[in-house]
Amino acid sequence: MTAAALPMIIQGGMGIAVSNWKLAGAVAAAGQLGVVSGTALDSVFVRRLQDGDPTGAMRRALASFPKPEVAAEILRRYFKPHGRAPDEPYAMLPMYKQAVGKFRDQVTIAANYVEVWLAKEGHQGKVGINLLTKVQMPTLASLYGAMLAGVDVVLMGAGIPREIPGALDALAIQAPATLRLDVDGQPTDQAVTLSFDPADHGMTAPPLKRPAFYAIVSAHTLATNLARKATGKVDGFVVEAATAGGHNAPPRGALQLNERGEPIYGVRDEVDFGVMRELGVPFWLAGGCGSPEGLRDALGQGAAGIQVGTAFAYCDESGFTPEIKRQVLADVAEGRASVFTDPRASPTGFPFKVVQTPSLVQQDDRRERLCDLGYLRTAARRDDGRLVYRCSAAPIAEFVNAGGAEEETVGRRCLCNGLFSVVGLAQVRKDGSLEPPMVTSGDCVRDLAAVAQGQVSYSAAHVLRFLLGDPPPERSAVS
Repeated sequence: MTAAALPMIIQGGMGIAVSNWKLAGAVAAAGQLGVVSGTALDSVFVRRLQDGDPTGAMRRALASFPKPEVAAEILRRYFKPHGRAPDEPYAMLPMYKQAVGKFRDQVTIAANYVEVWLAKEGHQGKVGINLLTKVQMPTLASLYGAMLAGVDVVLMGAGIPREIPGALDALAIQAPATLRLDVDGQPTDQAVTLSFDPADHGMTAPPLKRPAFYAIVSAHTLATNLARKATGKVDGFVVEAATAGGHNAPPRGALQLNERGEPIYGVRDEVDFGVMRELGVPFWLAGGCGSPEGLRDALGQGAAGIQVGTAFAYCDESGFTPEIKRQVLADVAEGRASVFTDPRASPTGFPFKVVQTPSLVQQDDRRERLCDLGYLRTAARRDDGRLVYRCSAAPIAEFVNAGGAEEETVGRRCLCNGLFSVVGLAQVRKDGSLEPPMVTSGDCVRDLAAVAQGQVSYSAAHVLRFLLGDPPPERSAVS
């Protein structure tokens, strides 16, 4: 791909459903790379249906799904024409395991198809999907659904996505694809795999477009490793600094904390841009780059551009609820917003950014532990040989019974439920309460006043104008 064909701005794929189809479509229509978050899209999809699909968007996209009988069954099970009652809990999908039933995978296929299809509707721009490498079990079905809708780019981080390029190659020719499942306690010479065969779902032709693959990395050494050892072509890299929102890569070396209790990053975590340029693969910078100056600096390092999340997270089209956008932007304007990099919150073990403002009441230790979505569950082999699934944010006894160490549960938060809440899809509990939210953003949330420029709200197009200026900056050729 020539430099002219590459986006200068990649809109970050923020989950759960913050980077929704509306946001990605708006960015793509403006000529940059719009990205939907693929994280937990299956549950997002069925909750939207249970809320009555008031705009008809879910049903409009489902009407074009290649397997009409699957679409009809999804609607039969989950669509509520008049929506839920205010105190009615959402019906839940079964949690993912190594192997699930055909219909369970088909919901995931359809959900990813719908999100990408809607993001691509009505324009010729490029749309990507962002998935987390750590969330392994839905990955192949998610990729296939996105590819059925013609997704242009797949972006993956939060782990080492070495096998994804090969999986994309296989799915593009409607062939079976496999990924190795990480299983704690599994002998290294006895791999456990995840498999997906389009033929199992009645899909054999025609071939699908193989999307470009951009790996999200925190270090030039990881980029070098992937460029050499991935199972297929890596078409680009997003080099993400520890100032980015959501999950951050842990510091290299022994973990040390600052006076606030946040991880300390040092010289070993700095990226050698000379090495990145030598790879001959386009790269974008992310984390603290969401400004005209950040874009110019990235281009000066030889990058094709920047990935921006936080500025888009609070724009009109994003999935954050209007209340959260209003509260955070108001606190930013008053200088009362900050971000805490919590080394313990995420069950993944990766540091996780949490927005702190006086207007937000968020999840804390008072929440009764409950794991009913399970996207961050990991597989483990017990001493008796049984394969189990566990999450360190689940009830402590449940985690320990599955072979986990009790000390691993300290400080953990239920990111799955907390992130559903920030996009207006909070589960209703038995006592009638709603799951409390967890709001994540990059460190640059404090700089949103410069983006908003005195406005109480702003659009995705406004963000692009802010970043690119008029005329937009030039960049050197990247091939």
